Amino acid sequence: MPSGPGDVLDLIRHGRATTRGDVLQATGLSRVTISQRLDALLAAGMIVEGETNESTGGRRRRSLAFNTSQSYVLVVAIDTTHTRIAVTDLGGTVVVAMGAVLGKRDLEPDDLCGLGLSLPAPVDPVSGRPSQPPMLPGWDAYPVAEHLQPALPGVPVLTANDADAAAMGEYAAGNTQVASLCLVKVSTGIGTGIVVGGRSYTGVDGGAGDIGHVRVSPRSEARCECGMQGCLAAVASGRAVAAELRSLGFEAASGRDVRALLQAGEPDAARLTRAAGKRIGEVLATVVCLLNPEVVLVGGALASAPLLAGMRETLYRIALPRATRHMALHLGSLGEDAAVAGLTRLVVDREFSPDTVNARLRA
Repeated sequence: MPSGPGDVLDLIRHGRATTRGDVLQATGLSRVTISQRLDALLAAGMIVEGETNESTGGRRRRSLAFNTSQSYVLVVAIDTTHTRIAVTDLGGTVVVAMGAVLGKRDLEPDDLCGLGLSLPAPVDPVSGRPSQPPMLPGWDAYPVAEHLQPALPGVPVLTANDADAAAMGEYAAGNTQVASLCLVKVSTGIGTGIVVGGRSYTGVDGGAGDIGHVRVSPRSEARCECGMQGCLAAVASGRAVAAELRSLGFEAASGRDVRALLQAGEPDAARLTRAAGKRIGEVLATVVCLLNPEVVLVGGALASAPLLAGMRETLYRIALPRATRHMALHLGSLGEDAAVAGLTRLVVDREFSPDTVNARLRA
């Protein structure tokens, strides 16, 4: 049974209760207690109440909803070749996405409920610091949040791996009824974000889903950012495909350059991207057999029909039919917005958790 207003807010925020009657049915609490808790949430501006189109006994029912405009989230999605900065409302809608974002909206740090920052690196779930990041040499255990805190006094900082953030964004955008979801991000590197039961699974030190460093070609001379040879990222990432295209005379340095060639209909880009997808599918087959996810999505700069076709070709051939018979595999729907939406969701999940809200209202 819920123990405070924060637990009632959790029901409303996740769509499990949209009217006072729903809260009554979900909690079993008395009407007086429910009214007290809802009044506290309304007074704090955490929820809004309005009329629905339904009526009972001639009276219209009142709807309850999480107030997504009560404050904002500053998100910074850092990739290896670019960074996206945006301000979102609490529902993940981008309010503004450009430089000097706070000044553009006349926002102050007090208007923010948090800062979400994603990195192309494993992130320790306890410290929030990069954990031996192959693509960010010199950043191991760097206190990112502490470094940013003086610029945003009083604003909580949350750090996450980029693939984890993107997976959570896709989950929040239309897959909240899915029990388990994986997002394979194929850009400069390759990583997998995992969401189980609505929560990001990162592993004991943030390394879960880091499939880019599985060695698939031990005899290959292709050197990975981690220092090893023959890693999946070294032979099948956007950077690897770009290197193959350069050898054919194309100007390509990253997954984004490959994507531009794919969009231009370049057949060599499509052929090499499909081949990369086949290598990724080989590794992903093990992931699927281990996790048995309901949905597998493909994101990142190299996400495309040729990549997906290559993945399907090997994944379904190698994985057990039982592991894939109820699994959907398709491209993600959010593109580069996935990490932005995911960072917002992660910040809001933390700052509006039942315990946090209960403590805030008691104070």
